[in-house]
Amino acid sequence: MRRISVFGATGSVGQSALDLVARDAGAYDVVALTGGRNVVQLAKDAQALGADLAVTCYPECYQDLKDLLAGTGIAVAAGPAAVAEAAAREADWALSAIVGAAGLVPGLTALAQGNTLALANKESLVTAGPLLLGEAKAHGATVLPVDSEHSAVFQALVGEDMTAVERVIITASGGAFRDWPVEKLATATLAEASNHPNWDMGQRITIDSASMFNKAMELIETKEFFNVSSDMIEVLVHRESLIHAMVGFNDGALMAHVGPPDMRHAIGYALHWPERRTLPVERLDLAKIGKLTFEAPDAARYPALALATRVMEQGGLSGAAFNAAKERALDGFIAGEIGFLDMSRVVAATLDKMSSQTGVQTADITLDSVLETDRLARIYAGEAFGQLG
Repeated sequence: MRRISVFGATGSVGQSALDLVARDAGAYDVVALTGGRNVVQLAKDAQALGADLAVTCYPECYQDLKDLLAGTGIAVAAGPAAVAEAAAREADWALSAIVGAAGLVPGLTALAQGNTLALANKESLVTAGPLLLGEAKAHGATVLPVDSEHSAVFQALVGEDMTAVERVIITASGGAFRDWPVEKLATATLAEASNHPNWDMGQRITIDSASMFNKAMELIETKEFFNVSSDMIEVLVHRESLIHAMVGFNDGALMAHVGPPDMRHAIGYALHWPERRTLPVERLDLAKIGKLTFEAPDAARYPALALATRVMEQGGLSGAAFNAAKERALDGFIAGEIGFLDMSRVVAATLDKMSSQTGVQTADITLDSVLETDRLARIYAGEAFGQLG
């Protein structure tokens, strides 16, 4: 029986993972589940799967979770330190599906146990790719990608020689505003940005899809995970969301991964790796689909992509600054403090300030330096709100 833990169990990726686990519950010993404020769902899943431990990252939710699990024998804890302690428990496989920079410490902690880490937390590679992958190597742990795009690249590379790779193409749906006139984007509302045309995801990642900040993050992830240069990575808008990524080789061949827009595919591949097993996902009827379309992304519509290129070229702690500023800008948009297009302006201003003042490009990437960069970037991003004109 495999021991597994799921961090971010109540989010969309976590729920998809638990759906797969529940279908073959007898094969798994659930060590720990962590979540946020949705303690009702967390308690329900912990009981259904017989988890040893349930953790909410919010201390103020502790009593509610404890009450929900009273008499079950399931241990309860709360707070970021408790999430990290849950990651320190022995497990064979752990899924990092926490949203945001908060996922970095639990991921590093799980790797220190020599676990297989299935990584859905984009921020870990964006903010601290060398640190995370170095930790995995030091402890003989394995990192498997769970983002659909990076899982697709990973699968396309099975049995291939990386020296034969010429390019990696990451696809993007284009998000909620792919057909809007560019001049209208300044008036985009929160509700409009929260409606994805293809995927059923949480609010934050759906907004990131509309701005293509999620794709910007994935570009940086691709560079870090697969150790390719920024000029080898491309983005294509693919409205159908059926081809998740393509790898181009030196003989002119393109290897494409095609599948339905269902996160259970990438999660299931990581869960069962190195085997393939039957998954409850749609089987595509290509004749019915008829055609697949591709187009180059509009730089004016998606300024986040240029910011990602800047981050990859600068290196160092630029990824940590970029992510923190992006998170703070997204918080501001959700709260109504700034407009949709202001998010990229805030991130650009933050990178400008940090690059000029803190040596962000040359500093060593350690947990302390990443956390300090994150702290400063959030401050500078907040200051940038008042400078928008």
